[in-house]
Amino acid sequence: MRTRAGMGMTFLSVLLLGTSSPGAEQARVRVDASTVGPRPLEEQTRSSVVRDYLEAWQTLGSALAANRTDLLDRSFVGLASQELAATVEEQRKIGLQSVYRDLSHKIRLVFYSPEGMSIQLVDDVEYEVQVLQNGRLGGAERVHSRYISVLTPTEVRWKVRILQAAPE
Repeated sequence: MRTRAGMGMTFLSVLLLGTSSPGAEQARVRVDASTVGPRPLEEQTRSSVVRDYLEAWQTLGSALAANRTDLLDRSFVGLASQELAATVEEQRKIGLQSVYRDLSHKIRLVFYSPEGMSIQLVDDVEYEVQVLQNGRLGGAERVHSRYISVLTPTEVRWKVRILQAAPE
């Protein structure tokens, strides 16, 4: 977390990204799955991991915009779910909302575990965020960040287990 001095509020840099509003331009997405470790990555698995990961960012954006932790259940488990729920709750308590516009993702799939129970990726993401305090615009920013994520399969989809900002 870092403080944005100009706005006098806390800005959460650990979890960012977001949703697109209806009719908004789609984010640019590039995927590199050339090296994923000891297990071959089938096209169907690659497609579903990328789809579910991008949906997780949309879910996160919706949860932050609406200040609803229950929305996180669709896409997050474990540590990521706990940390993001705490962040949404903190944001709600201090009267903030965060609205994200996803601009681009450069996703590199870096490791697929031998047993197929997790996949790690690195995402260079760019987005715009508006922070609202009690419904009023407190500030806006264009951000470029790198995230390391670990996804795990569930009954019907991949869910994000770890979502961590990384130094670039």
